[in-house]
Amino acid sequence: MSAFDDPFDKDKPLATGCPCGRHASQAAHDADETASTATGDDLLARCVETAVVNQVFGGDLGRRRFLGAFGAGTAAAAISQFFPLDAAKALAAETKGQLEKTKLKVGFVPITCATPIIMAHPMGFYSKFGLDVEVIKTAGWAVSRDKSLSGEYDAAHMLTPMPLAISVGAGSTQVPWTMPAVENINGQAITLHMKHKDKRDPKMWKGFKLAVPFDYSMHNFLLRYYLAEHGIDPDTDVQIRVLPPPEMVANLRAENVDGYLAPDPFNQRAVYDGIGFIHILSKEIWDGHPCCAFAASRQFVVENPNTFLALFKSIISATQYASDKNNRTEIAKAISPRNYLNQPETVVQQVLTGNYADGLGKVQQVPDRIDFNAFPWHSMAVWILTQMKRWGYVKEDIDYAKVAEDVYLATDAQKVMKDMGLTPPAETYEKYTVMGKEFDPREPDAYVKSFAISRVAG
Repeated sequence: MSAFDDPFDKDKPLATGCPCGRHASQAAHDADETASTATGDDLLARCVETAVVNQVFGGDLGRRRFLGAFGAGTAAAAISQFFPLDAAKALAAETKGQLEKTKLKVGFVPITCATPIIMAHPMGFYSKFGLDVEVIKTAGWAVSRDKSLSGEYDAAHMLTPMPLAISVGAGSTQVPWTMPAVENINGQAITLHMKHKDKRDPKMWKGFKLAVPFDYSMHNFLLRYYLAEHGIDPDTDVQIRVLPPPEMVANLRAENVDGYLAPDPFNQRAVYDGIGFIHILSKEIWDGHPCCAFAASRQFVVENPNTFLALFKSIISATQYASDKNNRTEIAKAISPRNYLNQPETVVQQVLTGNYADGLGKVQQVPDRIDFNAFPWHSMAVWILTQMKRWGYVKEDIDYAKVAEDVYLATDAQKVMKDMGLTPPAETYEKYTVMGKEFDPREPDAYVKSFAISRVAG
């Protein structure tokens, strides 16, 4: 299913031979999906039909009821009796590719995980696709979420769990959201105050005050996972508090917290300032884990399909450029200034190149300390949802695959990446190993119940 052909009607099946209501059989539907691309004329025509049907039948609810009874083909045929549907399609075809908006506001939190979103501004990736983007520095994730929900931001840098949480109404008003691309993989660390250099065993951390940047973050879920695997209950044996990333180093210096699992450059900045050391990199918990993302509301995608596609491509292009380690020094110079990260260039460079001081007297060489891969795997979304369920952030039952496929636009990423001459993964689900334990996205409920420390009964 593609985000460009009414992806937000997931009430299936309709009373026709395929889920979308346009084909005589599932085989015909699959063949049409395979043949189309994210920029194809057929998809454009379907967008027009969807928009008109929505208006005629009073929005999503009326449309779903009609389609459920008669199918999409009947709806389009009926409307065409009194609305010039073919003319509307022709007009849309004439303007295909024209941007609905060229001036956009995109929010970011000043961390290295936002590298593609930030660097796309000074390095010309937005302008390459005809966009005039104002990238807006945002203090923390709650602010980023709220400004996105209010429409102040057209799109935003978000933590990978945030679009899922917003879509299911966890921690905020429930609003359909999308995550077209992952910003970065790895890129986090557990940093402790220097006074704890003799407490490298997490079993010694009972009573610690630890910080994460947001409840709905990989930082929170990876920290909880790491603590629990060492027999520490994250809800009773330690205190986990939320701190905006720019405030973490100051709070560590003031000893308001004993440490944090945070995004960079604030792990490296604690080392640079001599107040903390890097206990472990997050890649040692799960190598290749997702961290941050490019996200936008479903409303923005539907109302501005050409603009969305241009923005999507600019982010993918920037991410691809950042994935080349030969470009990291150049990128560090571009994103370090005050209007972006506002950090010493050497700090950012240590993070992006993986050649860094650890605060314990050693210089480490870890080229993939942070890496950049845009593909939004559905299986990553399922893992995140299992942890939201495990720790009680979501109480009700979850249709893991449905939520994952509604929010993470992996199918669209495949099509757009192919259109750009890239080679995306052929599948959208894969297995992972997290601290030695295999995660199978086909068995999420069993995974949730398999943990000794959990808020869900085994």
